[in-house]
Amino acid sequence: MNIPLTSVAAAASLGVCALALGAAGNASAADDDQAMVSVFHAVPGLTVDVYANGDELLPDFKPGTLTEPQPLPAGSYDLKVFKAGADPNGKPAIQKTVEVPAGADATVVAHLDADGNPRLDAYVNDTAEVPAGQARLTVRHVAAAPAVDVRAGGQPVFKGLENPEEDTADVDAGTVSADVVVAGTDDVVVGPADLDLEEGTTNIVYAWGSADDKNLALKTQTLTGMESAPSGVHAGRTNDAGTWMTYAAGIGLLGLAGALTARRVVTRSRA
Repeated sequence: MNIPLTSVAAAASLGVCALALGAAGNASAADDDQAMVSVFHAVPGLTVDVYANGDELLPDFKPGTLTEPQPLPAGSYDLKVFKAGADPNGKPAIQKTVEVPAGADATVVAHLDADGNPRLDAYVNDTAEVPAGQARLTVRHVAAAPAVDVRAGGQPVFKGLENPEEDTADVDAGTVSADVVVAGTDDVVVGPADLDLEEGTTNIVYAWGSADDKNLALKTQTLTGMESAPSGVHAGRTNDAGTWMTYAAGIGLLGLAGALTARRVVTRSRA
């Protein structure tokens, strides 16, 4: 199944959805005037550039990339999304001004629906405490594929999961071998893969890609600091998209936040 380039507007609008979260997550995940946002690009074959208020936010955003959560000041953002490498002074594939709500903690996913059409979904991440000796396992079905069962150690943990559903369970901490099978069968479509479920963590597994194109894969996002012991603190969040922090430091969300703050200060001083 080939995805035409004309679908770039729908798929690339992940930047818009990432900043337009309507559901507030756990308030402890962000300061009172900020939101915590991560983005997963799960549409195979499309690379985009995302701009916010004239600043490059996500350059060459490639399929399979899952960003680290970053704080964004609550407020208004003018977003423009272009096919990667396109002139940012030209006509964007999509443009929209959005409001960023304070206190949100979520991952936004641009992915394929069960029929292979690009779509967007925002998932609120569960950062509640995890019982002692356990870890939280969340699975999100964001692949162009039928309903699936997710197994751990050969035993079904989640059954009949359909795109774009998610399911969550608290399980014993430790390393488990996970795979994804067609619902009600033993036909493996993804995996197996070892998951290291550390105590006090939330582990989010995304099944993404396309069954028709035979590129189904797993992506894991890990949130830390949910220990139930009194000494447990929210120490941060990690995932396996290690390239994000490199370019975030230069031109990513933190740089954008600083630029926007500076502009607001200048505006107030002129008033």
